[in-house]
Amino acid sequence: MSETFLTPVIEKLVELLADEVGLLKGVHKEVKSLKDELEILQPFLKDAEAKSEKGEISEAAQIWLKQLREKADCIEDVVDEYLRHLSQRGQQQRHGFVRSLRKMGQIIKALKPRHDIASEIRDIKESLREIKERGQSYGLRPFEQGSSRGSTTSSTSDAAGLTSRLSSLFIEDDELVGIESTSKMLITSLVEEPSARTVISLVGEGGIGKTTLANKIFNDEEVKGHFDCHVWVTVSQSYDIDKILRIMKKKICPKVGQPAEEEIFTIEELISLLRQFLETKRYVVVFDDVWKTEFWDVIKHALPNNNNGSRIIVTARNSAVVDSFKETPFDVVHELKPWSSELAWELFCKNAFRYESQGKCPQELEDLSRRFVSKCQGLPLVIVAVAGLLSKKEKTKLEWRSVLDNLNDEFEKNPQLANVSRILSFSYHDLPYHLKTCLLYFAIFPEDYSILEGRLYTLWIAEGFIQLRRNKTPEQVAKEYLSELIGRNLVSFEIRHGIEKQCHVHDLIRDLILARVDEFSFCQILEDNKLRFEGKSRRVSIYGTTKDVLESVAGFKMRSLFLFNVDGFNKSFVVSLFERFKLLKVLDFEYAPLDDLPSEVGSLFHLKYLNLRGTTIKTLPRTIGKLQNLEVLNISQTQIKELPDEIKKLQNLRYLLSFCHVDNKESEYSFDSFYGVGIREGIGCLEKLLTLHLVEPRVGGVDFVKELEKLQKLKTLGIGKLTAEMGKALAASLEKMKGLEKLYAYSKDEGEILDLKGIICPPFLWHVSLQCRFQEFPDWLSKLENLKELNLRFSRLADEPLKWLKHLPNLVFLLLYKAYDGEELHFEEGGFLKLKQLKLRDLEGLKVMKIDKGALPLLEKFAFGPSPLMKEMPSGIEHLTNLKSLDFRNMSREFVVSLQPNVGPDYWKIKNTPSVTFWHKRERYKLGSSELLQRLQELGN
Repeated sequence: MSETFLTPVIEKLVELLADEVGLLKGVHKEVKSLKDELEILQPFLKDAEAKSEKGEISEAAQIWLKQLREKADCIEDVVDEYLRHLSQRGQQQRHGFVRSLRKMGQIIKALKPRHDIASEIRDIKESLREIKERGQSYGLRPFEQGSSRGSTTSSTSDAAGLTSRLSSLFIEDDELVGIESTSKMLITSLVEEPSARTVISLVGEGGIGKTTLANKIFNDEEVKGHFDCHVWVTVSQSYDIDKILRIMKKKICPKVGQPAEEEIFTIEELISLLRQFLETKRYVVVFDDVWKTEFWDVIKHALPNNNNGSRIIVTARNSAVVDSFKETPFDVVHELKPWSSELAWELFCKNAFRYESQGKCPQELEDLSRRFVSKCQGLPLVIVAVAGLLSKKEKTKLEWRSVLDNLNDEFEKNPQLANVSRILSFSYHDLPYHLKTCLLYFAIFPEDYSILEGRLYTLWIAEGFIQLRRNKTPEQVAKEYLSELIGRNLVSFEIRHGIEKQCHVHDLIRDLILARVDEFSFCQILEDNKLRFEGKSRRVSIYGTTKDVLESVAGFKMRSLFLFNVDGFNKSFVVSLFERFKLLKVLDFEYAPLDDLPSEVGSLFHLKYLNLRGTTIKTLPRTIGKLQNLEVLNISQTQIKELPDEIKKLQNLRYLLSFCHVDNKESEYSFDSFYGVGIREGIGCLEKLLTLHLVEPRVGGVDFVKELEKLQKLKTLGIGKLTAEMGKALAASLEKMKGLEKLYAYSKDEGEILDLKGIICPPFLWHVSLQCRFQEFPDWLSKLENLKELNLRFSRLADEPLKWLKHLPNLVFLLLYKAYDGEELHFEEGGFLKLKQLKLRDLEGLKVMKIDKGALPLLEKFAFGPSPLMKEMPSGIEHLTNLKSLDFRNMSREFVVSLQPNVGPDYWKIKNTPSVTFWHKRERYKLGSSELLQRLQELGN
């Protein structure tokens, strides 16, 4: 049975039944009966959701869905209230739900009368039966009994898809811009070598122009003349493989078989006919709009690899789909990205002003026009649709501003734009339920907000979105979820430090999400004290102010609360919040103006996630130890200096984040830029910890470090204030942490020498950050085959470290800060083959830097300086042909003077480097700018 919003509730009841061996007899019976009732309702719910997605559901049935959602929330409330009462009365330790209730008789007396919970469940069951009967009267049937969802997509969405495909297939040549170079390249790959059958895949989000590009190359005269047989097949979400094979037969071999025999061919016979006919032909077949990976598993058997130069073209939104087509080294994938602002502008103007102004934007409309282009997010389909709408409007500021202000409504009401909205919705409807909830979660965050993937994973886990899988951690499953959303082009990301993903959604996808959020009451947004949506929600996101917020959400059963850019609040607000909403699971105060965490936080038994990052809190209350279900505690960038001993009572704690970084005005990284919180012995009892970063032992440092070996599940360890003696103990503890992936180790001061040689390091380490002095380079670093990111600070090595690092197979980010005191660095040919970002900071003894041809072939970002003894640019820098960003800081006067004659766009022959900057005393200058020329002149003098 596929998932619905009832699935998590059923799983919660199953868990309760499994864990509560001694559950009250009456309650146990009612819980089991309730679970059974929900399982019976699941097929009806699937049918209702299918009809809702296809626009075939009545208003009454929509209300039915809403009532069922509310009843599911009620069930969760009853169970959680019950468990909270148990936690208050029973003084036992519990794992998840209550593990055992041996002294049941004593606890019952302290609880509400047992008939209360049993009667509540009976009332809910009766309501569910009535809801089911009403659903049947609205025409809903169990999904498995041949309900409306015989196909994935409705006639309505098929019509929208047809309109989109027609628009893409029959677009006029004078409407096209920006695809000539790509189409020529693809045409060449179609008509030239190799002779082996090759699959060319075009992948990208809806509206990116895949079908338009495929159609242009498919209908090219050179392509038509090159192939004996060419066929276009539109697949779509609701494809029927039998129907597609029959279409291919009619187009490829129409004379084979009599018309009367057409219907009696089996799939196997159709494949055999196609294969036999194509065996001697050079063919090109386009499969447009493929959604399922299993499509290729069948269709490939009809397309023989006859070594005759045959080609297959595939268009899809999902990268996993096109990956399924890739079987040989000759198969290629072209990922279509959103258009650049220049191309988007050209396409917009060509369509918005095609009948006037000679296709050029009038000056008085340029600002508004560029805002329209920005809204379109570089998607040609959307640009053409919006520009087409505007081409029919009066060319006045007043008219265009009115359209811009109401563009979201236009997407729903205007047929020309509503089609675009439906097309973008296809990707959402194609998601399984668990991915829909993960995508909807982005509605919580403000527009243009980027969130680090690690924070996203822990939030999804705390919310209960992650389905547990055998032999996989929740984090691994969450990562798969995010990868699939990215692969489906619904979530975008940027890479930080060459490793971490910072995730966000485009404006148009966000608009789609917000529409679904409103429909499902997934979350509520309070912006400047105004509710954005109607109805109540269990997730609340507050923007701007907390004034009168508690009154606005008085009737909510809040479980998750987020604050963004709030203007301030007092302690009484937080106390009232904790007292009113006892069932809170997620509290995210990141960078909120909070300077005190009230002791009342200890009453939030169900709290799993507490994020205090960036607040001005100075201490944690001792009641923090009562949060038995807490899994994530983030106190990074706060003013907390030491953890209370009660922290050791949090047996379910999985993440303890306490890393702090202070921006030093004089230097990018001073020695005391990084610090953690003090902690005493006893941390070894928190055996579920996955992340412990960054802590500093207050007393018994060596014993504390030895105790770390008990934390064998650790993935991330950060420890500061290390002495030489503690460093030796750390080496022994690391050997026990077989699954460790990230290591941060900082010495107590700049002069402390740590002997970290000879460590038998965990094999999965991919991030290492060491801030300490070495006598010799730690040779184990050169053996870390999975190492992706390395930071070495204050190492003061006498021997060049590059010879140890150059052959690391997966290194993509390297920072050396005061890590080397030698005079020369030499990047040798064949070294650092995957490195993308390189920072060389404060190498005070460096005089010469050499870069061989063939070194650093993938380097994209290169930053260096200050190196006061360097007199000229690194030798061989022109070999870095993949470079996109280059900056140098606070270099010597001689170095600066040597630049003056050469400043210009072609400097260093790095023509593809869009960003070259010069920094002087934290002032940034763009290379080639008049400001830099003036500054260089001043420094040169």
